[in-house]
Amino acid sequence: MIDPKSDADNQPMRIDIISDVVCPWCIIGYKQLEKAQAATGIPVVVYWHPFELNPEMAEAGEDLLDHVARKYGSTREQSQKARERLAALGAELGFTFNYADDMRMVNSFRAHQLLHWAATQERQHQLKMALFSAYFTDRKNIDDPEVLAAAAEAAGLDPAEAKAVLADARFADQVKKHAAFWTSRGVDGVPTMQFDGRQALVGAQGVETYAMTLAQLSPR
Repeated sequence: MIDPKSDADNQPMRIDIISDVVCPWCIIGYKQLEKAQAATGIPVVVYWHPFELNPEMAEAGEDLLDHVARKYGSTREQSQKARERLAALGAELGFTFNYADDMRMVNSFRAHQLLHWAATQERQHQLKMALFSAYFTDRKNIDDPEVLAAAAEAAGLDPAEAKAVLADARFADQVKKHAAFWTSRGVDGVPTMQFDGRQALVGAQGVETYAMTLAQLSPR
């Protein structure tokens, strides 16, 4: 794991990752970055930022296969091949994709609100990982406050406070403004990783590309 609180004395490179917790390529990209960082030994500090792939998604969600077909025009056969590819990539990187035919795409706005709160508790990274696992590995509905509270607890946060945060939506406006800031900067696909404010890469670019980018931008 890349330590989101690296020692400042080591002058870690700042990496801003704009992502959604229902985006499989976001966790793939992060895991590739993690391997690249381990291979290069270059210290980094990661900051997560919100992006909603489906801001208009209804609370009931949508069948994932139907959603992919409607949004991207993929056939069920193409979707199955994409799932197999993701599962294989995930296995190589130490992450489990546990796809099933009854999986649903869900709204992620509540999850982003909880992540905003987690950042104030210095547990955002831990919650981000817990949410990726909850959705892709455990096939949980991460729009459900109970599921979100359980993920918060797994990340070392108070589940009762997590429920309160979601109940009064105290961070909703901040999340919307935060997401709007990045879209105003031209971010329209995720993951988008900005390295030290100097270079941005979109999509899961692979361990070698991330390692090369770290090496090129590192002051070492």
